[in-house]
Amino acid sequence: MKKGLKLTDILVTIIVALIFGVIYKLWGPLYGVVSTLGLQLEQLIYGMWFIAAVVAYLIIRKPGVALLAEVAAAQGEFIFGGEWGISTLIFGLGQGLAAELIFAAFRYKRYDMFTASLAGVAAAFASIGIDFYYGYIGDLALWNLLILVGARIVGAIIISGIFAFLIVQSLEKTGVTNLVRPASKEDYKALG
Repeated sequence: MKKGLKLTDILVTIIVALIFGVIYKLWGPLYGVVSTLGLQLEQLIYGMWFIAAVVAYLIIRKPGVALLAEVAAAQGEFIFGGEWGISTLIFGLGQGLAAELIFAAFRYKRYDMFTASLAGVAAAFASIGIDFYYGYIGDLALWNLLILVGARIVGAIIISGIFAFLIVQSLEKTGVTNLVRPASKEDYKALG
């Protein structure tokens, strides 16, 4: 199986990313409503902003897809009028790169729920680092910061790990993912 991205891979990744870009745009107001409840509860749904990288990678299964998907989804959110402006692109780059590094650490050969969840957690830590840079969370009391970090990690595991994996697993049952993945050696052997 060739590892490089083909035009089809890029187009499917961009389509997945744009779908999530719209979802990200719609998720912003929900995040705002949940944040009024206090105690960092909104962090439990923050994992949605990492899902494009994981879903695209689980579908395409090639190097570069997670980064491309997350940056393109952030760009989509920005274009569709996302409330965080140009900083969305910086978050997309950091989160996509963090997820990509996890997939690279497994040499792009693991497509399970654990790897998806780990990629979500890595993206969460990248977003926390960017939040510190922008000064969003640096002044929080330690107990509040720990709640924020813990809740964001839990949200990343649930949404961009488990939920993303289940989405792609459902797509696999329909056969849709076979349309964008190259045939494996096992597939060729089964023909013979």
